Amino acid sequence: MPQPATKLAILFADICGSSAIYDKYGDAIARQLVARYIDSMSNTIYQHQGTLIKTIGDEIMCSFPSAEEAFHAACALQVAVEGDKLENYDPIHIRVGFHMGDVINEEGDLYGDTVNVAAHITAETRACKIATTLAVFDELPENLRAKMQQIYRSNLKGRIEHIDIYQVNWNEDDTSRTRIGIPAYRKPQEGNRALILRYRDQTFTIENQKKIAMLGREKSCSIAVNSDFASRQHAQLELRFGKFIITDQSVNGTHIRFGDGRMTSINSETLVLHGTGYISLGQTYADNPTELIQFAISTVVD
Repeated sequence: MPQPATKLAILFADICGSSAIYDKYGDAIARQLVARYIDSMSNTIYQHQGTLIKTIGDEIMCSFPSAEEAFHAACALQVAVEGDKLENYDPIHIRVGFHMGDVINEEGDLYGDTVNVAAHITAETRACKIATTLAVFDELPENLRAKMQQIYRSNLKGRIEHIDIYQVNWNEDDTSRTRIGIPAYRKPQEGNRALILRYRDQTFTIENQKKIAMLGREKSCSIAVNSDFASRQHAQLELRFGKFIITDQSVNGTHIRFGDGRMTSINSETLVLHGTGYISLGQTYADNPTELIQFAISTVVD
């Protein structure tokens, strides 16, 4: 039976450059570093009356009953992470995005257009920045609105109307007033990297010149998998702001096993891939799938 919609603020916080962290320090240390900051962010969320919905690799998704609580939590997240630097390790930065609107709660997870918009603007946001929407701006008191500025309009796939995006000036030193199209707001490129996919005799490479791949049962897919558990167009892989993002759009979900043995599943969700591993379309690893897509992220040699 469909659940009634609830109005909430949905916030994503994403560790920037996690693929580079795994490359530099190796899987074991990188996992510890990412876990440390995920735990720190989760504690900050709880302190601001937020609910942690889930972690997605190097990203957290959470909800708040009001836009104002989400606003304060977003600022606190940036302050906490920027103030927590580890000796002998490169600085860790995050980007935060949040949106306000109706969501559907199904068994503790949240779905709907509000979630999609929040995830979209987070992916577009630069390190150390906070982005939000007009829907949030309209819900805030005047003193918090004064800390925001509209910076651009975004086109979200599948939507006709534009989304007005605002930046939150959480840092007193952040006096920038330029639009996101100017380099000061763009996430820096993370090098010339490629994601190589292999399945039986098929190989497909995602890189700067070819940024999107479709996985599924349909023969027209970039990687066509011979499995009844796979949907015709099961999952999309995309190179976005230096990260390789997999988005499930199937009935049975997409299941990933990383090279370090960690396993995770997504269903109508996104996940950042890192290192190496295998992708199973529609079958969990507990079901011992045989039709696996191998992936590996590597540096392209010019």
